[in-house]
Amino acid sequence: MPIGLLTLEIHIADAQSLKDKRQVLRSLKDRLRARFNVAVAELEHQELWQRARVGVVSISSDGKHLQESMHAVAAESERVLGRDLLSQEIEYFEEAE
Repeated sequence: MPIGLLTLEIHIADAQSLKDKRQVLRSLKDRLRARFNVAVAELEHQELWQRARVGVVSISSDGKHLQESMHAVAAESERVLGRDLLSQEIEYFEEAE
């Protein structure tokens, strides 16, 4: 079963505190989870108030559906974050049996 991982590098220039950063990330996480049924977690830079690395993971029995879904998540992330999104990368893995 294929697994998709989207990694987002984020710089929140307007954040003046961890609270500001967490508000932006919470909004992103809630939106992606509700709209795409994916798992979302902050992976790095938890104590830096203007920087974040976020991982978005999905699994599917259909590789084509997974690719379409991950590209839709990436596009939505870009819309939500705008200029705060520095980069994004999608990787695919096959589940080891």
